[in-house]
Amino acid sequence: MAYAARSRRTTAVLAAVSLGLVALTACEGDTDAAAPSASVSSPAAGDPGTDKGSGTPSTSDPGDGGTGGGDTTGGGSTGGGGGTSAPTEPGSDDGQDGGVGMCETTDLTYVVTVASKPVNHALLTATNKSADSCLLPANELVLTIPTLDGAAGHMGPEGKDWILETGETAYAGILFSHADTAGGKSADKVEIALTAAESPATVSIGGGPVNVNDPEVTTFFGTAEDALTY
Repeated sequence: MAYAARSRRTTAVLAAVSLGLVALTACEGDTDAAAPSASVSSPAAGDPGTDKGSGTPSTSDPGDGGTGGGDTTGGGSTGGGGGTSAPTEPGSDDGQDGGVGMCETTDLTYVVTVASKPVNHALLTATNKSADSCLLPANELVLTIPTLDGAAGHMGPEGKDWILETGETAYAGILFSHADTAGGKSADKVEIALTAAESPATVSIGGGPVNVNDPEVTTFFGTAEDALTY
C-alpha cells in the first residue's frame, strides 16, 4: 500500500512537470511569432523623409526651418529663404514701343491759337482724347493751309517719338509767314495730320485770320514755351 501511494505521488509530480514544460514551450513559440511584427512599423529614428508616427512622406523640407505647413496661397513663399514668384511678363503687343500703339490723327484733339509773340506765330496744342496711351510720331507732323498748295516745311530740331498718355498734351509751333517775304494769302483754318498717310483734321485758327506765306511747323514738344522758341 505504501508503494502504491508513492507511485501515485511520483506520477502526479511527473505530470505537473510535463505540463509546465508544455506551457513554457508554448510561451516561447508565441514570443518568437510576435517579434517580427513589432519591427515592421517602426521608422528609422531621425529619418527626415518620413513623418514620425504616420509612416508617410513628410511635407516639410529639411531646409525650410521646420515649418512643414506648405504654402496655402498657391504661390511661392516669400518668407525664410524662399524666392519670390517670377515677375509677370508683359502681354503681347502690336510691335510698337512697350506695347503702345502709334497715335493716329483721330486719337487727338487740336487747337491752334495765334501767339502774341513771336510775331506771325501760332501754337498748336494736341491732346490725347483716347482711352489708351499712344506713341506720338514727333517728326512726321503734316500741316497744310487749305488756300495754299503743299505742306508746311519743318523748322527747329528733330525730336523723338514719345508716349502720350491719356489726357496728356503735346505742343508744336507754327510760323505762318516770314517778315522778309512779301505777299501771302489770308487763312482762318489749317489742316493737321500726324503722318502723311492719314486724312487730316481741319482746325480753325483762334485769333485769325492770318496772313500765310511759306509756312513752317516744329516737331512736337512737351511745353508751349519750347514749341514757340523757333
